[in-house]
Amino acid sequence: MSVRENHKLELLLGYKFKNEDMLMDALTHRSFAYENSDLPNVEDNERLEFLGDAVIGLAISHFLWFKFPHYTEGELSRLRSALVNEKELARVAERWNLGEFIRLGKGEEQTGGRKKSSILAGAVEAVIGAIYLDGGWQAVLDVVEKQIIPLLPAFSLDDPIREIKWDYKTKLQEWMQAQFKKTPVYRLDREEGPDHDKVFYVSVLLDNEVLARGRGRSKKEAQQNAAQVAYVKLTEKKTR
Repeated sequence: MSVRENHKLELLLGYKFKNEDMLMDALTHRSFAYENSDLPNVEDNERLEFLGDAVIGLAISHFLWFKFPHYTEGELSRLRSALVNEKELARVAERWNLGEFIRLGKGEEQTGGRKKSSILAGAVEAVIGAIYLDGGWQAVLDVVEKQIIPLLPAFSLDDPIREIKWDYKTKLQEWMQAQFKKTPVYRLDREEGPDHDKVFYVSVLLDNEVLARGRGRSKKEAQQNAAQVAYVKLTEKKTR
């Protein structure tokens, strides 16, 4: 990515990086790093994605706490889960045109990687992680408030807790908490395929008993699919 492209993205983010390499790392998918391992200082964005996942969750929690002072802890947690997920973060990435800036390997490029929700959402998390390391907590809050909050419809609603349809992981967790006072556990069973085109297989368990299995192009997608199967099976069984 050129200096000009860096500047274009920074304008979209509303943040100027002091360390341009940090932004470059945030936009480097593992497929690119794998195919260009002979180049110096090529790092994929997975560590930044890990950090950014926690940072953006905290930032959204911060704004939810002030926006909805009448919500309970459980309601705030549910709302955060509905906002900080692959689908919503991919929407943010699309509004930023982030796909055009991500460095992808040839294989991932050919299979439409620039439009894959898992890659787009991961890049958003990585960029937020990079901003945190480069500029600190206040810089993150500024970017989230100006560039992410306006893209999340819940913040324009008076009472989003009544209007948002929850993802199946949230639905399953709430149902199991109500029925058994326990939380489901997700287990990664295996991964198949090359780095640029992996398929993940996940099981969801209760007390070491497998409730359902799911697969997806990302761990999060596989977990959602497993949760959906488990939720439908358990709730249908309960109503019979």
